[in-house]
Amino acid sequence: MNASWLPALILLIPFVGALLALLNRRAAPYMTLLAAAITPILAILAALQVESHGLLTGTDGLFALDALGALYLLPVSFVYFTSSLYAIGYLRARRQEHPAGTPPRYREYFPLMNIFALVILAVPLVANLALMWIAIELTTVFSAFLVAYEDRAEALEAAWKYVVLTSMGAMIALLGVLMLYYGTHAVDQPPTWDGLLKAAPQIPAPLLLLAFVLWLIGFGAKTGLVPMHTWLPDAHSQAPASVCAVLSGVETSAALYMLLRIYPVLASNPGIHDPAAWYMTAGLITVGSAAFMLLQVHDFKRMFAYSTIEHMGIILTACGIGAAVHEQGTVYQLFAHGFTKSLCFYAAGLAGIVFGTQEIAKVRGLISRAPAVGWALVIGTLAIAGAPPFALFLSEFEILYTGFRTGQYLPTGLLTAFIVLAFIALAYQASRIAFGEPATAADGRSLPKVRLPRTSLAAMAMAIIPVFIFGFYLPPPLAHLVHQAAYLLEVHG
Repeated sequence: MNASWLPALILLIPFVGALLALLNRRAAPYMTLLAAAITPILAILAALQVESHGLLTGTDGLFALDALGALYLLPVSFVYFTSSLYAIGYLRARRQEHPAGTPPRYREYFPLMNIFALVILAVPLVANLALMWIAIELTTVFSAFLVAYEDRAEALEAAWKYVVLTSMGAMIALLGVLMLYYGTHAVDQPPTWDGLLKAAPQIPAPLLLLAFVLWLIGFGAKTGLVPMHTWLPDAHSQAPASVCAVLSGVETSAALYMLLRIYPVLASNPGIHDPAAWYMTAGLITVGSAAFMLLQVHDFKRMFAYSTIEHMGIILTACGIGAAVHEQGTVYQLFAHGFTKSLCFYAAGLAGIVFGTQEIAKVRGLISRAPAVGWALVIGTLAIAGAPPFALFLSEFEILYTGFRTGQYLPTGLLTAFIVLAFIALAYQASRIAFGEPATAADGRSLPKVRLPRTSLAAMAMAIIPVFIFGFYLPPPLAHLVHQAAYLLEVHG
């Protein structure tokens, strides 16, 4: 079957959803939900094509989807769907700041979310490096309005900080893109991943290394690597939970995806020695810093934001440890993190509605007041911390096993210590929130039950399914796709 039309159609669906949401503001949530429901189906079809044929191209070379891109495309499409479902009831329920009527820009939210999803989906689909850079920069433009959705001073400040820091990073990364353009053009190769890999041995090592360092700084700011991470906790503490799920689950991974893709290019250049050291150093600094920050966090949405920083560092470190020996934990961690982190923010958002605050010190006995939300938060926290039987346990076990098996004791030992520290911090904070003594009213009576939106509860329940299933079972096509994606990070010939 000729499936060259699939990449273009995947991008067309959210674009049409945005147009319909603009034309009919009253039906905007449902137009968005329809577009978001179609997208995962198309993403699965595209992934199956890649699994069978290795590469899916379309529109005269404008699009090119390989196994690593498909493995990233799947969680992006899933989170786009569940966040669209979650937002329908959640945004109306968040009326603490705007108690009279519908919160401001409620109907503007959905066209923006469609376009935001479109540009994230474009990152693994487009073939040209410059178009990938444009897509990543556009994620900042559209998501900034979503971060500032509630129009409060704190939200506007967080959005401004997000735009300034990540846009500065984008300009730095653009210099790296231009250097890679020059390098590929000099040896008559196209500015695509395949062309860059073929050109890598002939590009001058100093030029290629400088381009990578610019990417590490520039895309590292977007990913949340320490010390360029400061925007991330602020943005996640102020944005609606439905936005946080997309921001933290899949948007930060878009820039990390770029850093992973350039690793085999660096390793293919004989003049660049030990590129893995760059990845392990940047990754360990990020993981270690995030683990210690988790110990002193006071806001549970910020807690999951610091967890995102930790996981970006884990993936970067894992690439340095195991990409050369076909270690599959790196790509599986990238895949599983999107599903898991969305669950965490869905539970956190509903917990905020139940208690009217995000301060950990003021939230106790969540399981008593809202059992479904409380247990979802516990499951999400254990899953994101890497506990069995959830998906991230498999990837982290594979990463650490590979590191010790190949004799990389120092970086693997440090990574193990930081993961354990983060696990302890997350488990401690979640236990306080879920199992503490329930809060009471001033007269000693129990606080009234809060009615939670059904669409949000449904989205949260859906998010649990892949987090649990992928912890002990991978369908054969998906397992093969993971194998193919790991192969793309290796150096061949």
